[in-house]
Amino acid sequence: MSAMFDVILVQPEIPPNTGNIGRLCVATNSKLFLIKPLGFSLSDKHLKRAGLDYWPFLNYEIIDSLDVLLQANSIHSFYFLTTKSSKSIFSARFKTGDFLVFGPESRGLPEKYIKDTDALTIPMYSQNIRSINLATSVGIVLYEAIRQQAVY
Repeated sequence: MSAMFDVILVQPEIPPNTGNIGRLCVATNSKLFLIKPLGFSLSDKHLKRAGLDYWPFLNYEIIDSLDVLLQANSIHSFYFLTTKSSKSIFSARFKTGDFLVFGPESRGLPEKYIKDTDALTIPMYSQNIRSINLATSVGIVLYEAIRQQAVY
């Protein structure tokens, strides 16, 4: 069975976030792409603890750069998630096979990926917060994309 969606983590920094996202990808039949450099080793105990015993079932790939992945999949839609967009995820029309791109926890995606693209944001209704945890953000966006496919 092919992946429902493709989740891309650009230079992830926090092992438990990546472990939780890996587990989420297994649950949703989504593929996880990890863009180097990683801020941890894949043998990290925190990564494994968060991913539990699901990590062997994860469909994942480690890629040298986001540009390589973009060029190799140019016929697909990429959605870049950022706090620097005013376009809500709820306005997007996701399709099976789309790529959902998330930046590093400490700094988000580089500007070059969110200019003139399908950059989206998760609406936040409080002025007291800058962003939502990466694993939570992936869960919100991924399940909105799945909801739109009426696959449940």
